[in-house]
Amino acid sequence: MKIGLIKEIKTKENRVGLTPSGVAKLTAAGHQVAVEQDAGLGSGFTDQAYLQVGAVIVDTRTAWEQELVIKVKEPVAQEYPYLQQQIVFTYFHLAGVPWELTQALLDGKTSAVAYETLEDANGRLPLLAPMSAVAGNMAVQMGCHYLAAHNGGKGVMLGSVLGKRYGKVLIIGDGVVGSHAASTAIGLGANVTVAGLFPESAARLKREISTDIDFIISTPEAIAAQLVDTDLLVGAVLVHGARATHVITEAMVKTLQPGSVLVDVSIDQGGCIETAHATTHDQPVYRKHDVIHYCVSNMPGAYPRTSTQALTTATFPYVQKLADHGLQALSSDSGFAKALNTYQGHITYRPVAEAYAALDRYQELPASFG
Repeated sequence: MKIGLIKEIKTKENRVGLTPSGVAKLTAAGHQVAVEQDAGLGSGFTDQAYLQVGAVIVDTRTAWEQELVIKVKEPVAQEYPYLQQQIVFTYFHLAGVPWELTQALLDGKTSAVAYETLEDANGRLPLLAPMSAVAGNMAVQMGCHYLAAHNGGKGVMLGSVLGKRYGKVLIIGDGVVGSHAASTAIGLGANVTVAGLFPESAARLKREISTDIDFIISTPEAIAAQLVDTDLLVGAVLVHGARATHVITEAMVKTLQPGSVLVDVSIDQGGCIETAHATTHDQPVYRKHDVIHYCVSNMPGAYPRTSTQALTTATFPYVQKLADHGLQALSSDSGFAKALNTYQGHITYRPVAEAYAALDRYQELPASFG
């Protein structure tokens, strides 16, 4: 297989889809790997490191012209012309980004294999989990930063002072993002409340993280009651492959105290907070209703070395399968088959088609894919 490794050009995105050690395994297996110049530099991997393990360093167009293209983030507009019938393996989040990307994939008859919709045997999302963990940790760190008075916040510290907890963190969602956010916040010494859908989650959070965590069932009334004294609100809602729902309405945001901070980690799927819109690492925050909104859609890109290592550990076994077998790798793994979002000019993942009312462009996967 001819494999291309792309340099990310999304704002302040320094992750890379393959490490030199991953490339070494691919070349040892007889695959050809074309690495775009400086693709790994932001994560600490030089072109020389890739050359030493058998890759070739190429320009942008050549990297995209390979049979299998490996990225981290969804292609941006200037990359759309390169989408031409190859397999692209990356995060797409098609239900939460502008339709133009999906249209470009369909027009180019590109096989879009999405990290975020790939499932394991238990229905979990193994390629979303590592970056969700990083983002969950970051959500609290960013909240701490922007709560500081000199950063425009209300001046509340999230932490323990002489044994007393200060600051309240409300986390909407108890999955990987929510659990990591809760762990970070409780470790700092803040007061932490998690809103989830299932009562049994309370016992898990208390067992795995801390008995000091409060848990509520996620209803509009229960959340509204918590917001009035919340200092940091973390949105961590996930619907597999679909656009996130607005669990927090604009009216709810208005009840937060001036200078409070909210972080919508669901923003790459459209956001779970009504007042949220995507921001970048260059301009990460804005104020609305006197509440600081942090809504960066590629949060883990702020820590590229750690994020790349965690991500590629999870993705590499699937890269190997695609390299060895192409799309036929999906035929023996129904969870892997769910990663295929577009194929031969059709949408093949129903939640994406539903998000854009484009069921006329939807086609079920061929039987050969599981």
